Amino acid sequence: MAIIPSSDINIGEDIEVVNQPTLTYYWDTTNKRITGYVDGKQAMKQAIYKIIETERFQYAIYDWNYGIELEGLIGKDPLFVSAELERVFTEALTADDRIISLSDFIINNSESSVFVVSFTANTTEGDITIEGVVVNV
Repeated sequence: MAIIPSSDINIGEDIEVVNQPTLTYYWDTTNKRITGYVDGKQAMKQAIYKIIETERFQYAIYDWNYGIELEGLIGKDPLFVSAELERVFTEALTADDRIISLSDFIINNSESSVFVVSFTANTTEGDITIEGVVVNV
C-alpha cells in the first residue's frame, strides 16, 4: 500500500488557454464616476492609465506585478529620472500580457521635478497613443 496515491491520469493534455476579453467598467475621469462598460481599444487605454496611476506594492488588492515604480525616483537628479522613465513605464506596462511593447517616447522636463511623458503602446487591440502623462518626482 502506497502512502501517496498513484493513478494513470494525465493532467497535461487538453488544456486550452483562452484569452479573456478586455471588457471592463467605464471609468469616467471627468465626472469621477463609473458608468457602464467599455471594450477594445478604449478599455486598453483605460487599463494603461490605471496602471501608470497606481504605485506598485502600495495596495494589497493588486498583484505585485501591477502598477508603476515612481517612488524610487523621488528627489533624484532630473537627468537620471529622465533616463529612467522610459524603463519604468515599459516595465510597468509590459507586465500586462495585452501590451506588447512601448515606442515613440517623448519625455519633457518642464521643471526640476516635473516630467511630461508621451508614448505609443503597441497592444493586442492596436496602437494606442498616450499623451501628456505628468510625473512629479
